Amino acid sequence: MTQATAWSPAEFESQLRAKQSGYHIHHPFHRRMAAGQCTPEQIRGWVANRFYYQVRIPQKDAAILANCPERETRRLWVQRILDHDGTDSEPGGIEAWVRLGEAVGLPRQALWSHELVVPGVRFAVDAYVNFARSAPWQEAVCSSLTEMFAPEIHRQRLAGWPEHYPWIERDGLHYFRTRIPLAQRDVDHGLRVTLEHFRTPAEQRRALEILQFKLDVLWSMLDAIEKAYP
Repeated sequence: MTQATAWSPAEFESQLRAKQSGYHIHHPFHRRMAAGQCTPEQIRGWVANRFYYQVRIPQKDAAILANCPERETRRLWVQRILDHDGTDSEPGGIEAWVRLGEAVGLPRQALWSHELVVPGVRFAVDAYVNFARSAPWQEAVCSSLTEMFAPEIHRQRLAGWPEHYPWIERDGLHYFRTRIPLAQRDVDHGLRVTLEHFRTPAEQRRALEILQFKLDVLWSMLDAIEKAYP
């Protein structure tokens, strides 16, 4: 059944947030990881493969900047690149993920070489970056709204990993702590752009399709990791 009339902003936001049911927090591999059922090899495999996603995120955000003609949006969006790449005073999210890698027993070189990245993860992440390069910038912004669901996944790891995986050095969990407030800031901006741009029934359905695409990217990554580390 097609959508007859446009949703109100509140209902449209509710429809977007309802997509949480497809977030990769529900993936069988992630559920096992959250329950403490993963081996050290599986944890290392997840960290190494997820690192490929981390290092590609600033390139995705740079593509959005390149396509965006709005100065105010660019001034807000550029902060995302700095959050990941870091500055002279703040190492940033990529470095925090490297520290996570070291905490689980992965040398820096093993992460930066991407030698442990499986083809399915590389394909999914590259597809996401290519989408951000080729799509209208508002659609690429919409795809970032999986951040709406991220704080819960970070809190879950902070609460469960110290108990389930005591062999992981606590300092390595710094990335998860820092992303909770940053995710909320990013959601506020990305949601505002999406609610303002996608107004007609067809546009709002398109926004849900875009968000589903990004959810599929994250789910496919775990599919590939689960197969590589059964």
